[in-house]
Amino acid sequence: MDFIVKSGLPEKQRTACVVVAVFEPRRLSEAGEKLDQASGGRISSIIKRGDMEGRLGQVLLLHNLKGVMCDRVLLVGCGREREFGDRNYRKVIETVIKTLHDTGSMEAVAYLPELNVKGRSLRWKLTQFVIDTNNALYRFDELKSKKETVRRPLRKLILAVPSRRDLTEGEHAVLEGMAIAEGMRLTKDLANLPGNICTPAHLAEQAVRMADEYDSMRAEVLDEAQMEELGMGALLSVAKGSEQPAKLIVLEYRGADEGDKPIVLVGKGLTFDAGGISLKPAQHMDEMKYDMCGGAAVLGTLKAVAELELPLNVVGIVPSAENLPDGKANKPGDIVTSMSGQTIEILNTDAEGRLILCDALTYAERFNPEVVIDIATLTGACVIALGREASGLLGNHSPLVNDLLGAGRESGDRAWELPLFEEYQDQLKSNFADMANVGGREAGAITAAAFLSRFTKKFRWAHLDIAGTAWISGDKKGATGRPVPLLTRYLVDRAEELEHH
Repeated sequence: MDFIVKSGLPEKQRTACVVVAVFEPRRLSEAGEKLDQASGGRISSIIKRGDMEGRLGQVLLLHNLKGVMCDRVLLVGCGREREFGDRNYRKVIETVIKTLHDTGSMEAVAYLPELNVKGRSLRWKLTQFVIDTNNALYRFDELKSKKETVRRPLRKLILAVPSRRDLTEGEHAVLEGMAIAEGMRLTKDLANLPGNICTPAHLAEQAVRMADEYDSMRAEVLDEAQMEELGMGALLSVAKGSEQPAKLIVLEYRGADEGDKPIVLVGKGLTFDAGGISLKPAQHMDEMKYDMCGGAAVLGTLKAVAELELPLNVVGIVPSAENLPDGKANKPGDIVTSMSGQTIEILNTDAEGRLILCDALTYAERFNPEVVIDIATLTGACVIALGREASGLLGNHSPLVNDLLGAGRESGDRAWELPLFEEYQDQLKSNFADMANVGGREAGAITAAAFLSRFTKKFRWAHLDIAGTAWISGDKKGATGRPVPLLTRYLVDRAEELEHH
């Protein structure tokens, strides 16, 4: 998909389709009015006739309008102008892209980035347009024997900006949007693969492939013998019930000086989670292929960072394993020793994500990190608390948490902070080990983070629980690519901050 930024009059565009907005009740946007004047009032007379009210998501495709150079004009309803915010803007983009794709306009000029979206800059509107276009066109059909083919697919979008002065900023915004969209695509592709294809070894191969693709990257994959040597008893215990060997994937991006402290991203890479001996219910268990979305998001974010050539050092660490029941698997009541030396009583083998993450967090210490952010589909409790809209966010360093909340607001990939009071640690007490791996039914998302916090004392850390946001269930089942937009926005903000100092 090609994106071009351009300024120019709508009636002068020689293209398959020009896209303009209609607000309720029956009010054309500025670009729409120019087309209307050029067509001798034809558009407004069609609207007055009642064909188009301007309700959010309404579309009307007009052909062969006199006085304009394009083949078609697509009118899209945007609802009430004063209520036109992020959500409506994104919904309009999705509607437009699907309509263009389905009606054979192989290219189009969209005048939507010129609309006023409450509190949003032109840069935001263009970046978002590119991301949402890619999301709307995303299909995962590589494992189908018959692929869906569109006779005349949408190939090229020209995004109109108000004046020539906006072109440089516009082009930069499009590049940013493309990088995030590429990162999201990689994340979704990996997450949507089934567990029999996307194994820990397959995830590791993707990291190695990325390091081959970008000169700025280096990959290292630790096998079980190396993890054994490091004393990663918690991570290795999870993999014992599976035929698939565990991997610790390390992908380093170097965009700054050797001595600059890196930002470390740690992503849970459980390629399939049956719950182990504490077996999950059969219903929806197929969705447990998505338990590696945190790891996939780390790889996707690093792809975006490499595409943008950010002047930062970023390290991705993905502990990867399968959690299956077997004669060798963890049993409730087993006690394991983590890399940090702390012992853990495993009361529930389905609380395995924290066991692989805790050793990866200890491993992160060797990079002398600026900050560490872990990303994990960690708890069903987070889905109960926050639903599918926001990722749960907890941490031991308020400025880091606030920066991530800000990046979430800015990118529309939102997070919400939950408390991490010392009192929650009491729920993890064990009679036989330093801690238990679960803290009971109450505050499940918080006690999971409280568990992880015991392995993050040596650095500034934040934890994103993406159990509710990483994928969608039901007939539109599939990975969302979140939180790649949030993480990339955070890293872009860091890079811009450093530039200004």
